[in-house]
Amino acid sequence: MSNKVNRSKHIKHLEQLQMEQYKNRYPSVPDHAIPRPKYQHTKSNGLTKAICDYIDLLGGWATRINTMGVYRDGRWTKSTTKLGTADIWAQYNNTGYAIEVKIGADKQSEEQKQVQREFTKAKSGGVYIIAKTFDQFYEDFNNTINNNK
Repeated sequence: MSNKVNRSKHIKHLEQLQMEQYKNRYPSVPDHAIPRPKYQHTKSNGLTKAICDYIDLLGGWATRINTMGVYRDGRWTKSTTKLGTADIWAQYNNTGYAIEVKIGADKQSEEQKQVQREFTKAKSGGVYIIAKTFDQFYEDFNNTINNNK
C-alpha cells in the first residue's frame, strides 16, 4: 500500500493557484526552481491553512482566529474572543464568512452552535460553513459564490 496522499481535483486546483502566485511574484525564477506547493489537509491545522490560502488566492481575505488563552507570567490569561467563535473569518465578494473546521469525529460545541445561529441571522447576511474536508468546503464555498451572483 502506498503512503502517497490522494490529492483531489480541488486540492490540485488550490496547488495550481498557489503555483501561479509564486510565478507571478518571482517571474525571474525558472519553473523547475519554484517549490511545488503541497497541502496536508487531513488535520485541523492543514485544513485551516488550505481554506485560508484558497480564499486569499481567489482575491478574498481570510484569517485564522485563535480563541485560546495565553500562558503569561506563570498563569493562563483567558481569551477575549467570544466563546464559540468560528476558526476562520473571511470576506469574499462582499460577503462575510465564518468557517468552523471539524476533522473526524469533532463536533460543534453548544457555544459554536449559538454563534452559528447568531451569525446567520445577523443583518449583514453572512455565510457560516462547517468544513470537515477541503473538498466539502470547496463545494460549499463555491456554491455560495454562484448563488450570490
